[in-house]
Amino acid sequence: MTTTTGSRQTGRFAGLAADDVGSSDGRPPLVLLHGMTFDRTMWRDIVPELQRIDPGRRVLAIDLPGHGESPEQSSYDLDLIVEQIYAVVQEAGLTAPVVVGHSVSGAFATAYAIRHPSRGAVNIDSPLQIAPFIALLRSLGDRLRGPEFSAIWQQVFFPSFHVELLPPAAQDLVRTTCRPRQEVVLGYWRQLLEGPADEIPAIIEQESAELRASGMPYLYIAGSDLDPDYRQWLATHLPAAMVEVWTNSGHFPHLADPHRFAKLLPDTARTGRPRTAQIHR
Repeated sequence: MTTTTGSRQTGRFAGLAADDVGSSDGRPPLVLLHGMTFDRTMWRDIVPELQRIDPGRRVLAIDLPGHGESPEQSSYDLDLIVEQIYAVVQEAGLTAPVVVGHSVSGAFATAYAIRHPSRGAVNIDSPLQIAPFIALLRSLGDRLRGPEFSAIWQQVFFPSFHVELLPPAAQDLVRTTCRPRQEVVLGYWRQLLEGPADEIPAIIEQESAELRASGMPYLYIAGSDLDPDYRQWLATHLPAAMVEVWTNSGHFPHLADPHRFAKLLPDTARTGRPRTAQIHR
């Protein structure tokens, strides 16, 4: 069942809640995936900007499983989530979308671009070099699983978002929509906390090699200066990627400047050879 508000339809595809805007035509559709603990209202200021810049383009903003109006489930492992996104895309009748993912969804967008027909991927502030984050999670594992979860979230993880760098309205959006439920968060982090320490890094290495070989358009947007080691990693593993560094925008560069962000998306689906790697500020 879908509900129509103006040009936006709200409904469910393959069991997940979504907002569906625009109509399918010759332009690659956009699939928008929010970060963990948030929901599809993350895109409320960006979709109107997209419609002004590129009127009528098909845009599908999805609530991830266990978020917003999408139901919880027993597993949130990477492979399962990517296949659920693919099922949503199929049921919605989309063809080879550009998949846009923020935070944890940057990994989903990257994996989707390799595993299913797509015209590109956009990764918003989700580092592909994740061994340090895995080490941090494992150092906090027992406390995250216990009654300290909420305190650790507020002391360690939420401050890392640097919400204070955003405009006031964006700060309010982040603070009011962030809902860190322990069972869901631990479910999304299960492979990082419990699987072999090299499992996800190995998947990223393989997918990076496939992206490099495919010439798939890939846009990486960071909200702060890149560590030199990570800058070198990107240059080696994804030399044709377009890398944008939006200094002092924190973990939400797309919310720091929705208009600037929206202007980038239509070009991500460009045809032909990817542009030479470069870093823009």
